[in-house]
Amino acid sequence: MEMVLLLAILGGLVAVAVGAGQTSKRRQLERAAAELEPVKRLAEEDVTALGVELQDLDIDMAGRELGPGENADYQRALDAYEASKTAAAGMSKPDDIRHVTEILEDGRYAMACVRARVDKLPLPTRRPPCFFDPRHGMSVADVPYVPPGGTLRDVPACQLDAERVRAGAEPDIRKVMVGSQRVPYWQGGRAYQPYAQGYFGTFGPMDWMFMGMMFNGGFGGLGDGIGAMGEGMGDMFGGIGDGIGGMFDGFDGFDF
Repeated sequence: MEMVLLLAILGGLVAVAVGAGQTSKRRQLERAAAELEPVKRLAEEDVTALGVELQDLDIDMAGRELGPGENADYQRALDAYEASKTAAAGMSKPDDIRHVTEILEDGRYAMACVRARVDKLPLPTRRPPCFFDPRHGMSVADVPYVPPGGTLRDVPACQLDAERVRAGAEPDIRKVMVGSQRVPYWQGGRAYQPYAQGYFGTFGPMDWMFMGMMFNGGFGGLGDGIGAMGEGMGDMFGGIGDGIGGMFDGFDGFDF
């Protein structure tokens, strides 16, 4: 009798463990989907912005003769737009946005090359996008900036934002929704980190320790990951504990 009861308890433990694992997995998938949605929307907005810029370029180039170099750069920009649309549509996790922003950054540089060639100017030196909002295009200068709670660093800025910062005014910052608040994208959490890495990853002078601090990355990001892992383990073991408690409640009437 006791052996039968013991086997029943062990079988119940296995069933509870499997069920708790499935619950934990479902919660992880729900959490991943919740993180992906705003990041994917951010990618789509940036892709749309590049499309608008291409329309403006097309208007500006209307009636102007384009040589082989201009046409090659123009096609490169168009290809970048199409590739970024495909990449954004295929995103399955927040990290995928890095590939999207890498493509967008290359497309904007190609557009700058088209304008330079048409105006008979030297090809522009490749600089990172505007730190405050990468949709502003390629930066023109580095300006000192202190984010709230951060440290003074030189960051790349477009012409308008460089003038704003030098005048002591607020730059035009790209903001994202975090809960019910709009915050600068660099304060959006670890899900937005790949967004910036795609735009600024090849820019040596950009201090990634500084970026990690702004994104609550580094040890903070590790802490987030450990916290999420701990939460998942808590879900699983909590479910097991509940199941075990329920089973032993059922044996209250037995006298071992």
